[in-house]
Order: sequence, then structure tokens, then C-alpha cells
Amino acid sequence: MRIIRHIGSLAFVLGLFTVVFAGVPWHVMATEDPVVPWWLRSAVFTLLGGILLVLLAVAVEQSTAKPSGGEPAPAEPDRTVLLVNTETLAGRQVTETLGLVQGHQVFAIWLGKDLSALVRLILGGELTEYTEMMGRARTAAANRMIAQAAEMGADAIINVRYVTTSVVGSAAELMAYGTAVKLTM
Repeated sequence: MRIIRHIGSLAFVLGLFTVVFAGVPWHVMATEDPVVPWWLRSAVFTLLGGILLVLLAVAVEQSTAKPSGGEPAPAEPDRTVLLVNTETLAGRQVTETLGLVQGHQVFAIWLGKDLSALVRLILGGELTEYTEMMGRARTAAANRMIAQAAEMGADAIINVRYVTTSVVGSAAELMAYGTAVKLTM
């Protein structure tokens, strides 16, 4: 179903851009001609067919989907820098504060996936397109923060926080920040 959804999304985008960037200028320049050319009719049907394919694919996916939380969480990569969202670590002492470390990622999904997400808004269910997007952005931001802390020689990052901001449309910025510290063994 995912392939059908992607094909539908692609058809929608191709039809939309053909109608907007070729059909509208044609209509403005040839308003006296009442006959709609074949290519413009094809573009409109491609656009509508793409929407229909995405609707059907999402509906089938949702009817056969497992309950939320059915997928296991991805495994954490092996790290030498510890990440905690507290000020202390049990059994360890902070010996030196190295300073603020941060990493961020601005991420977006393409218009076809936005269409799939809009359909899910109508039919209900998890917006998997955005869940995947934010998961990738969170991982990238955390990895950048960890790399910065490793360059400073940190053993851990304490008070780790994540902040997200909408940039434009479906683009979002995700920022990870914390305090890089050295610990006693």
C-alpha cells in the first residue's frame, strides 16, 4: 500500500504543477478558445486520480493497521557520551562543567507526503509521515549535540532538552541542547 500511496502522491504533484504552471497560463492566454486541450484535461485527471489513490491507500492501510505502538522503538546507537535530562547522575560526580552544547535540524517532507497526512487528518489515525520526519530530525539534532560534546571531551550531557518550532508549512526545526560535563569514574 505504501507504494500505491507514493504513486498517488507523485501523480497528484505532477498533475497539480502541470495545471498550475501550464494550464493557468494557457487559460489566461487563450481565453477565447472554449476547447480545453487534451494535456490540460489529462493533468486534471492525473491530479484527481492521485488524490483518489492516496485516499484509497490510506484507507486500506488504516483498516489493516496494527494498534498504535505496535512497532518497536529503534535501538539507541552505542555512545561514549551519556545523555540525561537531570542535573545529576546516580553514583557519579560532576567534576567540570564544559558549557552549553546544542544541535539542530530543520526538516521537511515533500508535498506528496503532506497530502497523505492531510488525508489522515480527515480519516483519523497517526500522522506517520510527520512522526517519521520528527524522529529523523530528533536523531540528527541529538547526534550533532553529542558530536559537539565529544569534541569538548565531555563524559556526559546533563539537562538535555528538545525544542521544536514550525518554520514554514510542514518544515520544522528541532533543537537539542544541554550542558556538557566531565564526571568522576
